Amino acid sequence: MGAKTLLGHCIHLNHREARVLAETRSVAVFCPTSNLFLGSGLFDHARLAADGVRIGVATDIGGGTDYGMLATMAEGYKVLQLRGQRLNPLQSFFMMTLGNAQALSLEGAIGQIAPGNAADLVVLDAGATPAMALRQQTISSLSEELFLLQTLGDDRSVVEVYVAGANAKTSLGDLADASA
Repeated sequence: MGAKTLLGHCIHLNHREARVLAETRSVAVFCPTSNLFLGSGLFDHARLAADGVRIGVATDIGGGTDYGMLATMAEGYKVLQLRGQRLNPLQSFFMMTLGNAQALSLEGAIGQIAPGNAADLVVLDAGATPAMALRQQTISSLSEELFLLQTLGDDRSVVEVYVAGANAKTSLGDLADASA
């Protein structure tokens, strides 16, 4: 147990076990699509955070239903709603980026736009689907736009992906234009 220990799910931890995670700086990894698909339980984010446990988020496709972090966080939102807890969009995007980098002890290399960090970036379109475009018409703040992406976004929202500064994915429209 230690700062580089990642423990998936953590949905049935007793108070002593949560204290051990906090004391050892181990990471409880929230896997909402898996927990919902398997019906194995609901992650208690508020209790673990209050206990000082570090928290990451993962897709766990072995038991889950989606590789995408947007779909994972949409399910995470629902899990926490069932527990009477809130997952605001700023917290959600933090968990997907710098929060996960911190969980992996890589915050000096990835997870945020900062000098010396790898330029791993995703360009998202909050109007990627007809339903999102319709909802986008009523949005008046960044938080609302991130909430839209968090709850309705999926792989269709991903326009471009850059890994270490190199373009790893271009939108399908760009690929169609290039082949013409």
